[in-house]
Amino acid sequence: MSNTTKTLAIAGAVTAALASYTTTATAAEQEKCYGVSLAGENDCAAGAGTTCAGTSTVDYQGNAWTLVDAGTCETMDLPDDRMGSLEPLDRDLPES
Repeated sequence: MSNTTKTLAIAGAVTAALASYTTTATAAEQEKCYGVSLAGENDCAAGAGTTCAGTSTVDYQGNAWTLVDAGTCETMDLPDDRMGSLEPLDRDLPES
C-alpha cells in the first residue's frame, strides 16, 4: 500500500469519526416535543392515530412529537394558548 493510499485511508477514518461525533452531539441537544407540529410534519408519534414521521393528521396533535432544541419545547409560541409538552397530550387528537 502506498503512502498516499494510507494517508487517504487515515484521513477518511478521521473524517468519519468527526462526522459521527457531530451527529451525536446535535441529537443530544434536541428533545421530543409533543403537540407542536402541523399535520403531516411530525417527526414521529405516540399513541393511536399516528405511526411515525409525517403521519399526524391534525395540527398540533397532542400525541405526535417533533424534535426541537433542548429547553424550547414548553416555551414555543403556538396559537390559541397551546403549549408544547415533553409528554404526550390528550388534546387535538384526530377523530376516531
